[in-house]
Formats: sequence, structure tokens, C-alpha cells
Amino acid sequence: MMKSADLPPVIFGTSSLGNLYHALDYTVKLDIVRSCILSGMETPVFDTAGKYGAGLALETLGKCLYDLKVKPDQVMICNKLGWYRTELLSSEPTFEPGIWKDVHHDAVQMIDYEGILKCFEQGNSLLGNYPAKMVSVHDPDEYLSDSINDHDYQKRYHHIIEAYTALKELKSSGHVSSIGIGAKDWKVIRRITADVDLDWVMIANSLTLKSHPEELITFVKELHQKNIKVINSAVFNGGFLTGGSFYNYQPVDRETVSGAALLNWRAAFFSICDQFGVLPAEACFNFSFQFAGIGSIALNTTKPEKVAGNVALVRKKIPVEFWKEMLDQGLIETFH
Repeated sequence: MMKSADLPPVIFGTSSLGNLYHALDYTVKLDIVRSCILSGMETPVFDTAGKYGAGLALETLGKCLYDLKVKPDQVMICNKLGWYRTELLSSEPTFEPGIWKDVHHDAVQMIDYEGILKCFEQGNSLLGNYPAKMVSVHDPDEYLSDSINDHDYQKRYHHIIEAYTALKELKSSGHVSSIGIGAKDWKVIRRITADVDLDWVMIANSLTLKSHPEELITFVKELHQKNIKVINSAVFNGGFLTGGSFYNYQPVDRETVSGAALLNWRAAFFSICDQFGVLPAEACFNFSFQFAGIGSIALNTTKPEKVAGNVALVRKKIPVEFWKEMLDQGLIETFH
């Protein structure tokens, strides 16, 4: 069985299978998964979550793998737990309105001992023949940020520790091979890793070409020294760095100061890319992969033909002059 230390450099994200931003036809989703299977990875790893389309990504991934006649031991499924599919009682899901399209279920956050086990069981049910062997608590940072006061915060943090108690039991019983964490606020990850022994950490929207605080870089090095695998995800800041309209899943408005600053930064970045013949995705991947401790990058796509290109990003060399120009224009703060 693959261990977290053996993860490939590219992990396949599945939020598009849950209709993030756009509702894709099943035939397109099937082609995406087929392209991932044929990408050349010895054991393709799929990163998914109950939050993605309120379970739609889990359901679709399992169906695609089954329709492609993939054997369960030919893939590794990473399921980030904490969101449980429920009945849709409104016109769209309540947990991230405006983000998920043509989704027919809602989802609620369940983070405690019993809740995380329910998410695990439901997730495997939706996946069908392809049970998750890598599991984590998803969005514990969001769970904590919903606290109404300090007492509530401490209670919620205790729930997170309870959830990890359940995951450790799943690992010790052989139901899963590794446990980790997936979150956008890396400081919450840092606190949890001080209290829980983890095999891997997935940081999102945190260590990117646009945002790379030195304190986070130091933390990633510390994880590396502890032999904790670090997976970097959302390295395009929700697609914005490659031309999308959302930055970290929030729409960018040019009429606001922050929105204008983001768009001006991107225009300067694109100009340097043109100058050196570098694709924005190539620069984003290369930058986000260069730090000691980053072992894998999780990439998502809505286009089957882009899968091979995503995998090829591992081998792309970016000229040093490109990074010097980025530094000179103040678009990045460091280059390793």
C-alpha cells in the first residue's frame, strides 16, 4: 500500500468533479479522470472531499473509476473529512453560495469524534469500490473561525482533537494508511500539528507565487525535518493567477482597492511571463514547488487535455532571469 512518503509530485484535485464554478457534463469528467489514470503516474492519487459539490465529487470520482474499469489498488484516494451530505432545502447549497453549480444536495460541517466517522463512512459509500486510504480533517480553520467567543473556540478545538482521535483509530485498525490535515489558514495547521501526530499536511491558498510569508516557509521546513509530507494546493489562488475571476474563491472587483491591486499585480506578472516565454501556470507551479518540504502539488482542471500539461510542469525549468525580474518589480518577496 502506498504511504504518504511515496506520494507523486502531482496529485489530482477533484473539485471540478463537484462542479466548482461550472457544471461539467459527465463525459467531460470521465475524460478528466481517464487522463489522470493515463498520465504516467505509477499510482495516481486523487484528492477529494465531501465539501466538493456536497459529495458530488466523491460520487462522480467513484463512478468514473468504475466505468473506466480501474482496480481499487491502482489508485489512491485522499478524502478530506468534515462535511456531510444532506438534503438540499434551498435553491443552492448553503455552505458556499455561488461557488458550486447544479448541485442537488447540501452539506453540513461535522467535526467531532462521531461526526468525522460519519463523514468517513458516507464518503466511502459515495466512492463505491474505491475507499479512501488517506484521510484528514477538512477546513478546521473555518470551523474555528465560526466561534462566537473564546469558550466556543476552545470547545470547537476540542472537537477537532476528538476527530483526530477517531482518525487515529481508523489508522491503527488498518482502515486507512495515513492521516493529515487540509486547511487554508496555515497557522491553524501549525497549532494542530503541535497537538496531533500527522503523516501529511495540505496547505491551500497559502504558499503561492502571490503570497509566501517567510514564517510559513520556516514552518514548512520544520515539517520537512519531522518527516511530515507537505502537499501544496490551490497554488493558483483559486485560478486567479492563471486568468480566473476568483481570488481564493472570492470574486475580484476592479472597483475596490484590493481588487484593483490584485489585477494590477497579475497584469505585471503576465507581462513578465510574455517577456520570458513562460506560461503563468508554469511559473506558479515551479515557485510553489521549490521550497524544502513541499513534496507534492495538488492540481485541479476542468479540461481533460490539460492533465498531461499539468504533469509536465514538474519538468519545466524556469530561467533565473525570470525570477530576478519578478523580484526587481516587487512581485515576489523571495526566491529559493
